Amino acid sequence: MRAVVQRVSQAAVDVGGERVAQIGRGLLVLLGVGQGDTEADARYLADKVAGLRIFADEGGKMNLSVEEIGGEVLVVSQFTLYGDTRKGRRPNFTSSAPPEVALPLYQLFVKALAARGLPVQEGRFGEMMAVSLINDGPVTLIVESPSR
Repeated sequence: MRAVVQRVSQAAVDVGGERVAQIGRGLLVLLGVGQGDTEADARYLADKVAGLRIFADEGGKMNLSVEEIGGEVLVVSQFTLYGDTRKGRRPNFTSSAPPEVALPLYQLFVKALAARGLPVQEGRFGEMMAVSLINDGPVTLIVESPSR
């Protein structure tokens, strides 16, 4: 699994002009599920994301996690994170897991974050979404499960 994690002061998802999710301070997670990803990958990545120490402590040092600051998480499915652009100009998405495989792993990732007590909002899996955010820092990281 692959995630682009952005520290945000706010983020939201609209689908068809309707606001479906919104958070304040916390993390926006764009989550991609690849061929061969497993439940272990989803649990590992959720644990990793929840524990990332990318929020400033009282001394201004990145030393606190989203859990420690009482932040929120917005998770948005994004199969394009497995787009391969090495050949030609049109991305190849054959490394992305098909929806029937990706959806349960996406849902497990979300549940694993929520089980840690984090307030979690979601986009709509498989829908065309308009994602807006204010990246705080900016701080953006790419996090992958160990099998990658």
